[in-house]
Amino acid sequence: MNRFASQMIRLLDRVSPPETVSAHCDIPCGIYDPHAAQIAALTVLRMNQLIAGLEMTGTDKEAMDKYGNSLSRYVEVKEQHAEICKKEIDILWHDYFRPEHVEKYPDLHTKVWNTNKLASRNKQNADVAAAEELLAAVREIAQIFWETKGVATRVAGSNQAVGGELVYVDNK
Repeated sequence: MNRFASQMIRLLDRVSPPETVSAHCDIPCGIYDPHAAQIAALTVLRMNQLIAGLEMTGTDKEAMDKYGNSLSRYVEVKEQHAEICKKEIDILWHDYFRPEHVEKYPDLHTKVWNTNKLASRNKQNADVAAAEELLAAVREIAQIFWETKGVATRVAGSNQAVGGELVYVDNK
């Protein structure tokens, strides 16, 4: 590159700095797994359970502060994990699933779209039933994902305080 062009690019970078971008993997790396989406959905469910069970233990400032602090933390984590869930589902949709998967599972697009809408609904509201729906929807996508790879799975309890079931690879 000639000196003039180099100087012009540097000047342009100062005036309008380039944005930093990130991606899961556009190589493609071939490393995809729905587990992170399932854990995020499970976390959304747990935060909703904690919100539903939250009680104010008094009317003094300390009790109100404790309640407010717990509520705000639960809501923040719920919303963060609903967003993680959306991101992980989007990665599978945009980077992993291919036309042949949609041919085999013609409702896959609708399932992904509805799952992301459920994740958004869980960001907007505190609703245990909606969180359970989200976990079930993510579990269904996880099952489809592993079926496309020809991998046997099983659905079993999460073994977490939240309860719920997850799709696991069956290593038997």
